[in-house]
Order: sequence, then C-alpha cells, then structure tokens
Amino acid sequence: MLAMEIGFSSGDSTLIATAISELGRNILSYAQQGEILIRAINGCDHPGILIVASDKGPGISDVQQALRDGFSTSGGLGLGLPGVRRLMDEFEITSVPKRGTTVKVKKWKQ
Repeated sequence: MLAMEIGFSSGDSTLIATAISELGRNILSYAQQGEILIRAINGCDHPGILIVASDKGPGISDVQQALRDGFSTSGGLGLGLPGVRRLMDEFEITSVPKRGTTVKVKKWKQ
C-alpha cells in the first residue's frame, strides 16, 4: 500500500484505507460509478497522501447537512463523510446537484 511506502504507521495506514473504503462505498451507493485517485504528495517538509474521489452522480443538495453526524439518505448510520473528515488531516468537498461530487482529502505523515 502506498501509505506504507511513504512511511505511515500501520495505524495511520489503516485509517487511510478506511477513508478510501468509505469514499468508494459512497460512490457505489449514490453514483454507481466514479474514480478514486491516490498519490504521494510533499508539503511543509512532510510527506503525505492525497486521495481524490469523484463521480458524476446526483450530487449532494445540502453538503453541510451531509457532513453532520447521523445524517443519511441511504438508511445507514450517517458516519461516512463526517468519519472521513475526522480520519484525515485535510478535507474538501465540492458537489453540484445533477453533476456529481468530488472529495479531496490529505493525510500528512507527522
């Protein structure tokens, strides 16, 4: 796994894998198809990992609501996007109804 190659601990690598899994589940659940790009990055003297999950699905009409713990439109626990945000160091989401969603997250090696 790329995270281990960069030098992340096994614990941080597990957190990164969990975030990737959750982003992939969201793509399958809401858009049926999309892509996840993963690459090593450098910044401020720390290596890191960038994950970009994007789809051309229905989009999210209320991003702030979707980022609230417990909110779900699929009947799940509502921990997906809020959980990803907590697991990673940086979180950015862009969503346009009927055009799709892109989530960019970064984790920095300390």
